Amino acid sequence: MSSVLYEKLGGDYHFVQTQPMEAERQEMGWAVEEHRLPYLKCWYEEPEACRKLVLESDVVVFGGVEEERYIEERLQSGKPVIRYSERLYREGQWKAVSPRGLLKKYKDHTRYRKRDVYLLCSGAYVASDFHIVCSYPQKMFKWGYFTELKTYDIETLLAEKPGARGKPVEILFAGRFLPLKHPEYAIRLAKALKQEEIPFHLTMAGGGELEEKLRAAVEALDLKEQVTFTGYQSPAGVRACMERADMFLMTSNHLEGWGAVLNEAMNSGCAVIADASVGAVPFLLLHEKNGMVYQDGNPEEFLKYGIQLAREAHLRRHLGRNAYDTIVSLWNPGYAAESLLAFAEGILQGQMVVSPEGPLSRAEVISPGNGYAYTRRCER
Repeated sequence: MSSVLYEKLGGDYHFVQTQPMEAERQEMGWAVEEHRLPYLKCWYEEPEACRKLVLESDVVVFGGVEEERYIEERLQSGKPVIRYSERLYREGQWKAVSPRGLLKKYKDHTRYRKRDVYLLCSGAYVASDFHIVCSYPQKMFKWGYFTELKTYDIETLLAEKPGARGKPVEILFAGRFLPLKHPEYAIRLAKALKQEEIPFHLTMAGGGELEEKLRAAVEALDLKEQVTFTGYQSPAGVRACMERADMFLMTSNHLEGWGAVLNEAMNSGCAVIADASVGAVPFLLLHEKNGMVYQDGNPEEFLKYGIQLAREAHLRRHLGRNAYDTIVSLWNPGYAAESLLAFAEGILQGQMVVSPEGPLSRAEVISPGNGYAYTRRCER
């Protein structure tokens, strides 16, 4: 999204990076050549210049960093600040009872509740967490992560997917093989589809600590002809897999703050099956309209939807088309940038310009236990 903001604001837009990108993400293909980004400033290289930008800019958007020292001086000045955040209590809201934790939340957030400070909620359950600590009343808005928008002739893209051409349905899992991402659900679905005699192929794109167990399960279940492990893929490689896939499995649990692969899979016209506890899911998906959403910790419901989608080409096409439209019309860097600029300009004039839907629309207080029901709400 930074490139969109720079295109609109030119030299009036700056992005301050507080620390270098982790080596693991660089190895996975996410590295950028910093000198090629004219709007990028690095705090660890130019601390005084960056501090001046934070203090003197008309509006500062701050997030992705736990250390308040970068923004505390700005907050004390009373100038407008737009914060963005994932969940405070991802492991459970019971953690809010900690006196030490509450004191820190007061220092970082609650004491600014009447100031010119606003919160962008990068996940559907963020507002619920901040509501517990009485922060940002009436000043919390939907936000997220915005992956590169690709535009297609969607009918052609859908028609070229293997399942639409009478070939085995192509199913994709893309992510690290970690317990929180439940890649074993994909293998369970493969087992069920084979038992149901439904032609399919499953691509497991990624790697991680569970890989050996997953490969052993594929061997034990005699699924080697139907399941392919590709190893880690570059971002472009993952998108290519998504463009081919009929179905995408988003099986992470509540520890997944957002889950940007969901944006990419929807943009690629995949029929998505997703866990309701993933941060992005209640914001992006309406059950049976642009995806299928199952209750966290309910593998039986997951398998039910997986088998249904593998069988029903018309349903895959319906969900894939609507998923694509959701990203192209709302949840993309261009729309988010326009909404953010309108909001920033508004608060400088003493008003809040709230989007009717999508990014910068009002973030309802959705408790973690109500996300599943929220994906089944009636559209307004």
